[in-house]
Amino acid sequence: MSEDPHSGHSHSVTSETDTRRLTIALGLILAFMAAEVVAGILAHSLALLSDAAHMLTDAGALGLSLVVIRLAARPSKGDLTFGLKRTEILSAQANGATLLVLAGLIVYEGIRRLVVPPQAQGTVILIVALVGILVNVVATWQLSEANRASMNVEGSFQHILTDLLAFIFTAIAAVVILTTGFIRADAIASLIVAAIMFRAAYGLLRDSGRVLLEAAPEGMSVTEIGEALARHPHVSDVHDLHVWTISSGFPSLSAHVLVHPGDDCHAIRRELEQMLQQRFDIEHTTLQVDHETPRVLRIGAAASEHIGH
Repeated sequence: MSEDPHSGHSHSVTSETDTRRLTIALGLILAFMAAEVVAGILAHSLALLSDAAHMLTDAGALGLSLVVIRLAARPSKGDLTFGLKRTEILSAQANGATLLVLAGLIVYEGIRRLVVPPQAQGTVILIVALVGILVNVVATWQLSEANRASMNVEGSFQHILTDLLAFIFTAIAAVVILTTGFIRADAIASLIVAAIMFRAAYGLLRDSGRVLLEAAPEGMSVTEIGEALARHPHVSDVHDLHVWTISSGFPSLSAHVLVHPGDDCHAIRRELEQMLQQRFDIEHTTLQVDHETPRVLRIGAAASEHIGH
């Protein structure tokens, strides 16, 4: 018996190129984050400090993604029959939860600074925001070229894209401060950043939560799959149908299928597997195909009594 019964299937959605792109993006984010923390303290800018906190989650997401790529690539063995592929789902959960907590802290501080706004140096904020836009454009481009079929890579991409939008709003706030003197623009920009973080957190927690709850892959109808199986000319019944996701790009299906007496169970199973792969892109299937139990007309005492009436 082979060590991995499904070794013939390939479910890897990352590559060395993706690892290199993630590493480049991580280096850019870490270098700029350190500069932004210093600038935010000197300029008394909550928008810059909140965005630096967001960049910290970006760096954490990128670093975690790199670790998860290595873990998910390990072959299945022993009790880990699917390997460590689902670590990327746990990574998405961690990133989403972190974003949620940071967004809540930024909302609290942003409201406080709306009530009692500190002095903010618009020039410093604008310079840092413009440099941040440049850095995040490069990082976003790097990740946009990676294989985003992986929830792991897509989660990192959404982190960086969100940070790019945050810098754009921070730059707008700096322009408002310089041209109008309205210093509350900095706090307003930080609240917008928090709203973007809430949205990103919701997306990560929703998508990873669907996987952990064993829900069918988004956009895939279990009813439609069941009907497609049942429409096979030799299938009489389909039940115990389950469709779920092991990891990104790795949908799985199991079902109990009954066929007509005398039909070739093995041939029908191969036909159903081929249909599921071609129509629904489901490669990992477990189909239990059995013959339908023939219905036997039983004539006993009770039946004779009924006929007599």
